[in-house]
Amino acid sequence: MSEKFEQLSIKPGFMKHNGGLLFKEITKTDYEFKTTIKENHLNALGITHGGYIASIIDAGAGTGAHRAAGNVPCVTISLDIKFIGSTKLGDEIIGFTKIQKKTKTLIFLICHLQSKGKIIASASGIWKILNSNPISKSGFGG
Repeated sequence: MSEKFEQLSIKPGFMKHNGGLLFKEITKTDYEFKTTIKENHLNALGITHGGYIASIIDAGAGTGAHRAAGNVPCVTISLDIKFIGSTKLGDEIIGFTKIQKKTKTLIFLICHLQSKGKIIASASGIWKILNSNPISKSGFGG
């Protein structure tokens, strides 16, 4: 679908603060995203922090869920991540998301991250499709 990546992190917030995430739609069920590891993404061992890996999976796969839902807001219900390999300063991480199933209210997907041709993490998740006004007076969707 799209030949070019778009910057997802244009508004102030967590992902923009952490360097942003580039995203593109491959098909209506397949998406790709990427980022480059900076010094603030590293843990004390000098490898990419697992929390950052989880964040880019949540943001990249979540954007895929959002797009698959017709650009309706979605929230993460479940995200199961397996950490398989490591990355370090300057490495590019590329994420691939595949929508497995979409219902009226849920998106089921799988995702994996790779760097230098090797898988570094895999994940499966479920996203809840919210109504067009996701925040009620209670602060929750409804």
